[in-house]
Amino acid sequence: MIQAKHELQQALQGALAALADAAGAPAPVAAFESPKQAAHGDLAITAAMPMARALKKNPRDIATALVQALQATPAFQRWVQALEIAGPGFINLRLAPAAKQAVVAEVLAAGAAYGCQPGSGRRVMVEFVSANPTGPLHVGHGRNAALGDSISRLLETQGDYVQREFYYNDAGVQIANLALSTQARLKGLKPGDAGWPEAAYNGEYIADIAADYAARKTVHADDRAFTASGDADDLDAIRQFAVAYLRHEQDLDLRAFGVNFDHYFLESSLYASGRVASTVQRLVSAGKTYEEGGALWLRTTEYGDDKDRVMRKQDGTYTYFVPDVAYHLSKWERGFTQVINVQGTDHHGTVARVRAGLQVLSETFSLGIPLGYPDYALYKMILVMKDGQEVKLSKRAGSYVTLRDLIEWTSRDAVRFFLVSRKSDAEFVFDIDLALKASDENPVFYVQYAHARICSVLAAYAGERDFFAADLALLTAPSEAALMLKLADYPEMLNRAAADLAPHDVAFYLREVAANFHTYYGAERFLVDDPALARARMALLAATAQVLHNALAVLGVSAPKAMAREAAAPAAEVVTA
Repeated sequence: MIQAKHELQQALQGALAALADAAGAPAPVAAFESPKQAAHGDLAITAAMPMARALKKNPRDIATALVQALQATPAFQRWVQALEIAGPGFINLRLAPAAKQAVVAEVLAAGAAYGCQPGSGRRVMVEFVSANPTGPLHVGHGRNAALGDSISRLLETQGDYVQREFYYNDAGVQIANLALSTQARLKGLKPGDAGWPEAAYNGEYIADIAADYAARKTVHADDRAFTASGDADDLDAIRQFAVAYLRHEQDLDLRAFGVNFDHYFLESSLYASGRVASTVQRLVSAGKTYEEGGALWLRTTEYGDDKDRVMRKQDGTYTYFVPDVAYHLSKWERGFTQVINVQGTDHHGTVARVRAGLQVLSETFSLGIPLGYPDYALYKMILVMKDGQEVKLSKRAGSYVTLRDLIEWTSRDAVRFFLVSRKSDAEFVFDIDLALKASDENPVFYVQYAHARICSVLAAYAGERDFFAADLALLTAPSEAALMLKLADYPEMLNRAAADLAPHDVAFYLREVAANFHTYYGAERFLVDDPALARARMALLAATAQVLHNALAVLGVSAPKAMAREAAAPAAEVVTA
C-alpha cells in the first residue's frame, strides 16, 4: 500500500497543479486524510475547500473537476474502487482491495525496517534525564527517561543520527549539601538530631553512602570511579565518593529501565575549560549587556523574552542560564544541527533566555544558529496511585517515589508504556493497580497480549509457511480490510510522531492496531480447512505481529510471544487519541 499511496499522491499533485495553473493560483500540497467515520471511505481529499477562494469557485465544483481529472489517471484506475463527493466538497476514496492487501507483502519484506527511512545525514542530540547526583531517580526522572529514549528511537526511524546525552551538575550548592549530609551521617548524626545540617538530604540512602565510605569501598559509574578513604573530615573526598556512588545507582536504574547514554557532560567542565567565562565575554563584546544594581544583565527582551535577565549577580556568581548558554553553544560546535532537551515544565522560563543568548552569539559572530535552537520537550510530573490512594513516599528516598520503586511494583514494560501514553505536557496519574491488571483495561497488556495471541496462532499453524507466496486477494473480510489499512498507516504515523516529538502517538497507534486485531480475532477463524485462505490469513497475522513488534520497540517495550491470561479475552474497543 506504500506504493499505492505514493502513486495516488503523485497523481493527486498533478491534478491539483493543473487546476491551479489554469486559474493562475498556487497548487496546494497533495495530502490524504483519514475519514472520521470508516463508512465514509478509506481516504479523504479536502483540497477543494482551501482552493475555493483562490480559484473563486464553489468547492463542490472544484471537487467535481478534481474527481474527473483523477479518474483519468492510471494510478486511480488501478488503486481506487470509488470516488465520492460529500458535504461542501470532501472527496472520499474507497481503495481497491489490492491496494489494502499489498501492505502485507510490504511489511513482511521490510521486517524490522518497516516504517523506517534511509539515512538523513542529520545529527541530532537528545539531552534527557540530566538528574543531579544528589539522590535516587524519582518517577519524574522516569517520565523524562521514557520520553527522551522514545523520542531518540523515533528520530532514528527517520534516518537521523542521534546522540543521547546526560548532563549533570557535579558542583554547586546541592552537591555541597550532599557532602555535608554524608559527613553528618559518618559522624553519627541522623535527621532530627541537634547538629544535623538544615539543608541536608534525609533519605536512608545517605546512611548507605556513609557506611560504604567508612568501609573504604570503591564505586564505579559509567563515567568515573572513586575509592573512599574513610576519613570523615575529608569533605572533598566525601563529595567525590557520594557523587560517584549516586551516579552508579542512577546507572543501575537506567539500565534496568532499558536506557543507555552515548555521552556524559559535566557542568564543572564548562568552568574548568573556561567556556563560561569566554561565553560571558563574547556576550559583553556583542553589546547586548549592561550593568545595573551591581549585576550584569543580558538584553533578552530584544529576542522575545518578557524581561531582561541577570547573568552575573552582585556577589559575582553566574545565574543558571549562563552555563546553559555555554553548554548549548558547545552542542552547536559539536555539529548537532538539532538539539532536543527533555525537561520538566518548571524549566519553561529558561527557554527564551537560553535561545536569546545563543542568538546574540550567532548574530555577532556569524555562527548560523537557527531561531528556536534548541528545541524543548517539556513534561509535567506524575501522580502515583495505589489502592485508590496517592503514594508519596519511598522507604529508600524518604520524600518521593523512586523509579526503582515503580519498576519493582509493576514492570519495566508497564512503566515505559504508561509514561509515554499521554502528551508530555499533560498531567498523568500512574495507577499501579491498573498496570498490574491482565485485562483490556491495561493498555500495555492489551497490546502485548495481541502480539502473544498472534504468536500462539502462528505456532499452531501447520501449513505452508512461505507467506510471500500467499494469495492475498483472499483477504476480503471487513475486519481484514480495517486491519490492513491500520498497518499501512504506520510509516506516516512514525513520521508525524517524530516531527512532533510525540511518542504518545505511537502508544495510541498500538492500541488501535491491537483493537483491530482483537476485532478480527473475534470475527474470523484463522486455522480454516481451506489451505490457501489459511495461509493468506497467517501472512496477515505475521505482518500484524511485525508492526506491533516494531512500534513497541520504538517505546522500548518488549513484544512477548506468550503471556499468562487471567481475565476474559479483551473485547473490541474504539481507541481515540
